[in-house]
Amino acid sequence: MSLQELKEQARQLPASDRLELVRAIIESLQDVPTQPPERSRIIKQMKGLLKTDQPAPTDEQVESMLEKRRVEKYL
Repeated sequence: MSLQELKEQARQLPASDRLELVRAIIESLQDVPTQPPERSRIIKQMKGLLKTDQPAPTDEQVESMLEKRRVEKYL
């Protein structure tokens, strides 16, 4: 059954049954562990990379690193 079909069937239920369905859905969502979005997880992992006593790389060094990465990736 598709989500659209499920929605249509839910609209046909009496209001009390729809409220009970909403309660059941909310309860089922409360049991699901929340995971931080992928972006947040990656940012947290990268924070440690920012802590260094070394100076930031120059534009030329960054370009060189990018070029090496492209060569590794596409060869």
